[in-house]
Amino acid sequence: MAFAFETRRIGIALLAVTATALLVWFGTGLFPMWPLMWFAPLPVLLFAGRHSWWATALVAGCAWLIGMLNMWRYLHLLLPAPFLACVMVSFALVFVLAVLLYRALLGRGACWSAMLAFPATWVSFEYLLNLVSVHGTAGSLSYSQLNFLPFLQLASVTGPWGMSFLLLLFSSTLAVGLHLWRSERKQAMRILCAGLGLIGLALIFGAVRLSLPLPGPRIRVGLIASDLAVNSDIADEGAETARLFQDYAVAAESLAAHGAQIIVLPEKLGVVAEQRVAATDALFQSMADKTGAKIVVGLVFVNTPFAYNQARVYTPHAAVESYNKHHLLPPFESQLKPGSTLTFLPETQNRTGVAICKDLDFTPLSRQYGEAGTGLILAPAWDFTVDRVSHGHIAIMRGVEDGFSIARAAKLGFLTVSDNRGRILAETRSNSAPFATLIADVPEAHDATIYLMLGDWFAWLTLATLAFTLVQLARLALLTRSAVR
Repeated sequence: MAFAFETRRIGIALLAVTATALLVWFGTGLFPMWPLMWFAPLPVLLFAGRHSWWATALVAGCAWLIGMLNMWRYLHLLLPAPFLACVMVSFALVFVLAVLLYRALLGRGACWSAMLAFPATWVSFEYLLNLVSVHGTAGSLSYSQLNFLPFLQLASVTGPWGMSFLLLLFSSTLAVGLHLWRSERKQAMRILCAGLGLIGLALIFGAVRLSLPLPGPRIRVGLIASDLAVNSDIADEGAETARLFQDYAVAAESLAAHGAQIIVLPEKLGVVAEQRVAATDALFQSMADKTGAKIVVGLVFVNTPFAYNQARVYTPHAAVESYNKHHLLPPFESQLKPGSTLTFLPETQNRTGVAICKDLDFTPLSRQYGEAGTGLILAPAWDFTVDRVSHGHIAIMRGVEDGFSIARAAKLGFLTVSDNRGRILAETRSNSAPFATLIADVPEAHDATIYLMLGDWFAWLTLATLAFTLVQLARLALLTRSAVR
């Protein structure tokens, strides 16, 4: 009998590990299937309610770690294996702590606190990590939901933090409700109604926001990129860089002939030294003057002793503007100097700004643009092909949070135009030869959002919620000890 019981318990543990690991594997990663993450923690939470703390810790840690291995091959491009292993173990450990806190509160009858403690622990970690990480918000569970447009609108109120919280709250609500269903059905119903009702309100808000028309002017934007090795792998200045700029200028002229008023080229097309930048400026400035289109060109500008990942802005019959990328990608860009200022296209009254690729992984820079009234961000970019969805679409959330459209032109990725509701208005792969091009009419009006006005208020509320649940757990533990004595 004891052997049969042990076998059954091990079988349940393996089932919980397998179910959560599979849901995390396919619900996150490079091509996330967004519905799966709503249920991913549920098997582990159900297991936690009926088994020991050490078994729960083992099941939770194994499930999350296995699920996260879907990103190993990709992240190994950026991080050495030992460090990457430590990062993944750290994420799994946070999940373990969140589940154990949930279990401890649930076992002491603090069901409401248990329901909130699980998402509060994870989101507190996400927020604090974002403050210190060189990768900003990358890795947040909220990005698994970019295709769930009604839910994505919550980012305009809470930023990514509210999305991650409600995403995990769904599983903890169901877990608590099912745990109580037989013994305390009324309490279970109250918890289910509260948790699911809150999520329902968020979805109703999102549906209403999506239905509202977008006022203001639209501007025709053209995007260009080339993934040919001869065009995308230029790391030095010289004849090849000059040839590539000329080819891009010809493609830009074609887009202008089709009505493009702004044309965006990718990040780091080539290297240009200070003594040769005049020739590059002359090429694109003459094209802007000739066509009447504004042109944004990404390049590496070497102004000894510094080098910058720079976007140069060419406006018809106006001085050249430049923007230096703020958030550089280690280790590939560690030798470059980061920028610190915003750049707006002339004569747009701050309506159109410039950022570069990884800049849009971070919320503070985008909020600065939003606070300036920006309605459109132009983003030269460079992805790694495999992350064209997972990283290429992160920028979409910044537009929802801070009320602007985004036109992003990436080598080895997508040419993407999205509005301030997160809708992709037009998109194509950058792998067409010799050049991929895209033209779309983009809303340029700024939309004020609650997140823009209040910032990370929800993250601070989450930290306070976590602190409350920890105090609650300590209080209940003391009461239990007193009762035993």
